[in-house]
Amino acid sequence: MTDGSFTLRQFTCPGDVPLRLRQALTACWVEVTNAGGAAGFPFPPVDAAEVAPALDRIVGLLSPDTGRLLTATADGDLVGWLSLRRDPGRLIAHWGTVHHVQTRPDVRGRGIGRALMDEARRAARDEMGLEQLHLAVRGGLGLEDFYDRLGWREIGRRPGALRLAPGDDRDEILMLLSPL
Repeated sequence: MTDGSFTLRQFTCPGDVPLRLRQALTACWVEVTNAGGAAGFPFPPVDAAEVAPALDRIVGLLSPDTGRLLTATADGDLVGWLSLRRDPGRLIAHWGTVHHVQTRPDVRGRGIGRALMDEARRAARDEMGLEQLHLAVRGGLGLEDFYDRLGWREIGRRPGALRLAPGDDRDEILMLLSPL
């Protein structure tokens, strides 16, 4: 990423995610996790053999109505991604959740995370008909500040819910974006 530009793309069907992209998504997830990122694997180090099955589950749930994968690429390389999901049950079908927001450590601070989150908001509202989005973040990393700048607000905490190591318990912070 030399010129600061990147391309966002959305995937809504498992068959549309080629093997090369799956490998890049897995590699990104490994890199982010092993750099200390809170993206779904709390106990680094991880490797592709551990991450690939989790990625396959995410890709397997893709559907225009209930699951989206958003990617950011620069110069043909994956630099970030996230997952957007909703439960189709009538009681909660008006809201969705954002999962696994991540950007490669060497490209952070260039607006990729913001762009992915803005696109998730747009897709949720305009394409999926959602009214609100939820996410949970690990306390102690300042992630809530990033989301706060994007219009999200904290709606609750689960104090000490995440035990990373003996004596290292973190809050799980629940956040909401509404209206979209």
